[in-house]
Amino acid sequence: MKLQEMEKCSGSSDWNVIYWVIGSILMPIALPLAVINLWQRFRAQKYRNQLPGKVVLITGASSGLGESLAHVFYRAGCKVILAARRVEELERVKKDLMALDVDPAYPPTVLPLDLSELNSIPDFAARALAVYNQVDILINNGGISVRADVAATAVDVDVKVMVVNYFGTVALTKALLPSMIKRQTGHIGFISSVQGKFALPQRAAYSASKHAMQAFADSLRAEVASKKINVSCISPGYVRTQLSMNALTGSGSSYGKMDETTAKGMSPDKLAERILQCILRKEPDIIVSDLQSKVAYYLRHLLPSVYFWIMTKRALKLEKASKKSN
Repeated sequence: MKLQEMEKCSGSSDWNVIYWVIGSILMPIALPLAVINLWQRFRAQKYRNQLPGKVVLITGASSGLGESLAHVFYRAGCKVILAARRVEELERVKKDLMALDVDPAYPPTVLPLDLSELNSIPDFAARALAVYNQVDILINNGGISVRADVAATAVDVDVKVMVVNYFGTVALTKALLPSMIKRQTGHIGFISSVQGKFALPQRAAYSASKHAMQAFADSLRAEVASKKINVSCISPGYVRTQLSMNALTGSGSSYGKMDETTAKGMSPDKLAERILQCILRKEPDIIVSDLQSKVAYYLRHLLPSVYFWIMTKRALKLEKASKKSN
């Protein structure tokens, strides 16, 4: 055998060893993940076939992500109940849904809901249950945000955000939960935020409410698992909606601006499709965001000192920008 041929055989042998080593390390990890993924896909398809006729209650359904969720579940053949404060906008969403070519199609139901009116929520839940005698899927999507630093935020604003984003959601969930427990079936989805996983400067009130939602969802999930009720917590990054436009300032007035990050955010339609998949696959907790947000999440838990340094720099930058604009 010639020297060049021996070198070729030797090189090939080296690569074979490398492939064997890589395969030996990765295969025990990759194979179970592939099996799990296939099983999730099979379960999702099985549940999708059962989705037509399911009753889905969506809060904050008058615009943005809530409106997109209404379209996704309606096209899937669900009986959709639309809930929000602005009834005229809910009627618009209903009209848009009924114009779609869907089979089977069930006329959407419009129910006014103000999550800040905690005492009215049990009555709202009773009216929602009376429509079809059940709610199979609850999507807790309604909420508000804040754009202000801690020192400039009135306590009343902190309370309002916590009442709407957390206590209102908790009250509605608790009001519908007994019917799900009685039927031994149901799925509760909480639309949180990556800011419920880690906090950002000038988002303290909003982040706190989403942190609380995350904790509530985690506790609830464990408690109702034996009762065949699923709980999903979905944490999106920036979404291209009117959230920042409708956000509050520290004094409680309307922020009324479209943030650059929000304007460049994910399409609400795309996010709604991912949320549907989450429900179909019965995923307990997911993050749907760009790479930057995911890196921040892991930094917070794996390298907290680096995360704190980055957030300090971010806070200074935001403070300078705020002074310049004023």
